[in-house]
Amino acid sequence: MWQEPIIATVGIFALLALGEYISVLTRARIPTLMTAMLGFLIFTWIGVFPEDILELSTLPALGAILIGPLIVHMGTLMRFDILKSQWKAVVIALSGLAGAMVLVLPLVTLMFDFTTAASGVGPLSGGVVALLITNERLTELGLTSLVVVPVLVYAFQGIIGMPISTFFMKRYGHLFMTGQINAKDTAKVSFEEKPVKYKFMQNNILKLFFVFLLAAIGVYLGEITGIHFTIFCLVLGILALNFGFFPKSVLESANSFSFMMVALIFVIIGTMADVTPMDVVNNVPSVLAILAIGTFGILAGGYIASKIVGWHPYKGMPVALTALLGFPTDYIICEEVARSETDNPEDENKLFQELVTPMLIGGFVTVTVASIFIASIVMNLI
Repeated sequence: MWQEPIIATVGIFALLALGEYISVLTRARIPTLMTAMLGFLIFTWIGVFPEDILELSTLPALGAILIGPLIVHMGTLMRFDILKSQWKAVVIALSGLAGAMVLVLPLVTLMFDFTTAASGVGPLSGGVVALLITNERLTELGLTSLVVVPVLVYAFQGIIGMPISTFFMKRYGHLFMTGQINAKDTAKVSFEEKPVKYKFMQNNILKLFFVFLLAAIGVYLGEITGIHFTIFCLVLGILALNFGFFPKSVLESANSFSFMMVALIFVIIGTMADVTPMDVVNNVPSVLAILAIGTFGILAGGYIASKIVGWHPYKGMPVALTALLGFPTDYIICEEVARSETDNPEDENKLFQELVTPMLIGGFVTVTVASIFIASIVMNLI
């Protein structure tokens, strides 16, 4: 039965659909990828899926081609003017990641080894692409037993980040609504799309062509410079957006993003093919260490940066913790905190606006951009 590519694809796709359904039911508290990956491992271990189901599907082959275009798309998610207006959130978000790296790399190296420490740093930043970069590098080096480390870090980071972020945001919300904080940095930033400069870029096929072209250029530059191609793809996407060549979220505007992400997730799941139950058991201590030390580092970095830029730490530390959350979890928490700390729609909207912009900016900086740089650079050190 599984020999047919469409049947093998549907089998794995069913795990993604189940993960998405559970994510919706739990308001993103259980990530889609966590359900899909753990489900894939369990079904493979107990024999429901054949060991070569991903090869039978053939979709991972397509997904491998789409990594570059997807990273170009990541670069088209935020404009320079928005980042400039929220520079304090950017500083705090980056400081949180710096705090995590400063603690995780030396401490986890002392406790285990550098490869284990490096394999957890990128995914700790929250990005799916960072997870893929990490897993591909480990597979390339023949360290398949360590693949479970970044996967488990990515899977459980949100479970740790959500309650801590909510804790600080609720306290900040109380101070804000009772007038104990004079918020001078409340900025209502416009997220409206700016029109592209060239009319031919309204055509979906042309959009896709130029996305793939920039991805190909990024791959070529990576080959001739030795720098990971994902960094070039990301920079090219950022420049294309901010110089008006691409619209914001270019693959979504071309109605292509969802399918490409599914294909990419197939690639990520494929890196789990050789993981055994013993690999999971053996790496649980290192995963717990990375999550604990990394979370403390993010909080410390966020606290210090908040003091430096003049924000209350209760507002700044959740922005740093967006590395563990990402969208839409950061948005959902803002909604829940605003609703729980107010008793009328006007105050709820006021608090929501105070919280949501820096949280979204923080999530973009950490998950979308910084995680790719961190994973690419650190994994090349192994």
